[in-house]
Amino acid sequence: MTFRSARRRTLPLAVGGAALLLALTACSSSDSSSDASDSPAPSSTASASPKVSGTVTVFAAASLKETFTELGKQFEAAYPGTKVTFNFGGSDTLAASITSGAPADVFAAASPTTMKTVTDAGDGKGDPSTFVRNQLEIATLPGNPQHIATLKDLTKSGLKVALCAKTVPCGSAVQKALTASSLKLTPVSYEQDVKSALTKVELKEVDASVVYQTDVKAAGGKVDGVQFPESAGAINDYPIVELAHAPNSAGAQAFIALVKSAEGQKVLAEAGFLNP
Repeated sequence: MTFRSARRRTLPLAVGGAALLLALTACSSSDSSSDASDSPAPSSTASASPKVSGTVTVFAAASLKETFTELGKQFEAAYPGTKVTFNFGGSDTLAASITSGAPADVFAAASPTTMKTVTDAGDGKGDPSTFVRNQLEIATLPGNPQHIATLKDLTKSGLKVALCAKTVPCGSAVQKALTASSLKLTPVSYEQDVKSALTKVELKEVDASVVYQTDVKAAGGKVDGVQFPESAGAINDYPIVELAHAPNSAGAQAFIALVKSAEGQKVLAEAGFLNP
């Protein structure tokens, strides 16, 4: 697997650089499983906390791509000289890489089940904590030409649908919603992560896909979104944890602190994620 550097985009920082640096440096000394609100008050000088430097490697669910890329930019601005690299993909694939020894500092999964694969193998440091939740939504072609209005509509004969693989958190949630509705759906393809399922719709290779509401929002006008009530019973919690063999422990703790801080939560909420 390849690690991809956080893309640099011109995005305004929601808080002043100096204020963000002071707040995050104070948080970086706390354990990754602690809530940002539990972090100790900043000391009189930033040097009182462990120095954050070097590269921070984050393995994260594909649905976090846009928000984590933005937070990576903010992190680098708050800690001059640091670099955040990301590996985005299906949570199950990322978990398998971590348990096979891939070097990384932070793991953010799209479900507790996938996270458990890592912690059961002893590759997590401390207890993971839920930082956001996400809900499913149907992505259709722009204008919704097939007039899809319900989850049941996806079972219509002749309709092309792409789903996330059943082992991926998105796919598991879809199967839960289908089972609760006593529906059977055979897609034309199972995709290895939620972004791949969304891309099938964007490229007009399928009529619809079931992804997260955050992915529909991130796609803008490339797709239309259709909400369905069954999704309320299949909401995924997203846990995050510092990894046991993190090459950059101080950096891992500081990045997790940013994700869980008020500023981090604001970025995630604006993208459509639900409060933890």
